[in-house]
Amino acid sequence: MYDTTLRDGSQGEQINFTAEEKLRIAKRLDEMGFPYIEGGWPGSNPKDVRFFELAKGVKFQNARLTAFGSTHRADLRVEECPNIQALIAAETPVVTVFGKTWDLHVTEILQISPEQNLAMIGETVAYLKEKGKEVIYDAEHFFDGYRRNPDYARRTVAAALTAGADWVVLCDTNGGTLPHEIEAMTAEIARLVPPGRMGIHAHNDGSLGVANSLAAVRTGATMVQGTINGYGERCGNADLIPIIANLQLKMGKICLSEEAMSHLTNLSNYVADVANISPLNSRPFVGRSAFAHKGGVHVSAILKNPLAYEHIAPELVGNKQRVLVSDLAGKSNIEYKARELGIDLGQNNGLSRRIVDEIKRMEDEGYQFDAAEGSLSLLIKKITGEFVEPFTLECFNVIATKTAHHPSQAQATIKITVGGEVELTAAEGNGPINALDNALRKALTKFYPQLNRMHLTDFKVRIVEGSEGTAAKVNTTIESQDEDDTWTTIGVSENVIEASWLALVDSLQYKLSKDRDKMNNR
Repeated sequence: MYDTTLRDGSQGEQINFTAEEKLRIAKRLDEMGFPYIEGGWPGSNPKDVRFFELAKGVKFQNARLTAFGSTHRADLRVEECPNIQALIAAETPVVTVFGKTWDLHVTEILQISPEQNLAMIGETVAYLKEKGKEVIYDAEHFFDGYRRNPDYARRTVAAALTAGADWVVLCDTNGGTLPHEIEAMTAEIARLVPPGRMGIHAHNDGSLGVANSLAAVRTGATMVQGTINGYGERCGNADLIPIIANLQLKMGKICLSEEAMSHLTNLSNYVADVANISPLNSRPFVGRSAFAHKGGVHVSAILKNPLAYEHIAPELVGNKQRVLVSDLAGKSNIEYKARELGIDLGQNNGLSRRIVDEIKRMEDEGYQFDAAEGSLSLLIKKITGEFVEPFTLECFNVIATKTAHHPSQAQATIKITVGGEVELTAAEGNGPINALDNALRKALTKFYPQLNRMHLTDFKVRIVEGSEGTAAKVNTTIESQDEDDTWTTIGVSENVIEASWLALVDSLQYKLSKDRDKMNNR
């Protein structure tokens, strides 16, 4: 496994790692047991130079840090080329250099002769070997080049090997090659490259980065280059997460320890967090939805045997099975969900049916319980009689004011009852929902001080059906968090303030309900 998240991955749109963030990711990859980590291109920018300076103070336990660059410039001797000298100055044990394989790039982009390009490849590799480096040669645009001129593509690979390259990596740089083409071309070049010294570097422009990487392994590649979560330029690089999972769990190719495999989901989320990109729920193996079941038939089956609808045990990659509840739910979904929430429905099939019917009725009105498990928990507790109302609303009033030369302001007054005691309070906010939230918390914290330890982390409003225009029904979802948990609640109404109020109330009630359950279970 050769990770290039810090170099190729950082070329993806909206990804911009600092040198310190790159070092954090490198340390995490090292802990996981990745053998190669490509840190960046020290000859291209000051940030990568800084990263390699920081990395000199780190003792990696498993990984060999790699500096990346190109063959020497055509107008300079190899020892005079500043890019090559920057690779030496990085002081990494491994250097990866790419050279041109496609004669189109040689004659039209670099505008040099094919023979001069071969010389640049050989001279660069030989010079780096003289400096004591392990040298990985990336044959850029290999598959496009081989398709157009297979003889010249072979000669570029031979030039790198003759000069002493430790690895030759075949690159599908444009990401447009198909798996059967990868297999055929890789099998051909495997006759030229000594066993155990060939790699694959695939891009995802045809949504085939993972498939092409696996195809190359089938025909002799023993190094796979890619990025965590498939981050990278254009459509991204081959995603190392499903590559590792498929190789190790399906193809019997050991990549990481079993312990490290069980942290793949955590690694995916960690890198997404550092990159400040929301994790993709549908990401294979490690996404939140990867082992989520919604249809009643599916849930009924996995309760008997998870293999019925799960291709692996989710725990192998650090993920977990989830059951969603929606208008597609059956009795099995409800029983599973109730058990997960610690609610015992016993053998009461009538109770399960009542819950299913109520969920289907509410989803027809615009609720989405598969995206609001906090509200679902409260609904089940209310129908089973396990819910204890922590407060009741008497009334609220919201006023929003906007003048020509001042920003809008909102004030909310609210009257609630808690255990027979009436509380009337008011608060301001930068909008009506914020004002309501502030007023409600102000009224409740006197009775429930633990509400100070929760906060809103996301707020979304969605039109249920748009034919009524601004009078259309909306659903509002609120994501909340405390020191232990994250939950989502939902409200639906033609009035956006009322929909938000319903979601807000559910959010606070869920917090109080789970705290009460925790106290009762001590």
